[in-house]
Amino acid sequence: MAQHGIDPTAPLTGEPSKKTKRKLAREMRTQLISFVFMLFLTSMAFISIASDAIPSGFAFPFILILAVIQVILQLYVFMHLNERGNGWTNAMIWTGVLIAIPTVAALMLLLGIVKW
Repeated sequence: MAQHGIDPTAPLTGEPSKKTKRKLAREMRTQLISFVFMLFLTSMAFISIASDAIPSGFAFPFILILAVIQVILQLYVFMHLNERGNGWTNAMIWTGVLIAIPTVAALMLLLGIVKW
């Protein structure tokens, strides 16, 4: 690796461009809105179960739906999987999910946890 006389650990100097400032402001706004939405989802799950607002038969699927929404939001907003250059990462994650779901379902059927 060639040395060019620039220390990569040195702090940046100067003022960022207007385009960079707008991009950072938009990203901060998106993360704040997502964080508040995730707090809302968490509180909605807790309150709905604690107050018996939903039927007991629908409680597990309801919590599971809220959890899936939060996982997807966290992957794409906070882990930045929506940015360019993450195509392989996205492909590998969703391939793993598509393999894991039928595997868990088949194991549940084989072990007798779910009987149909």
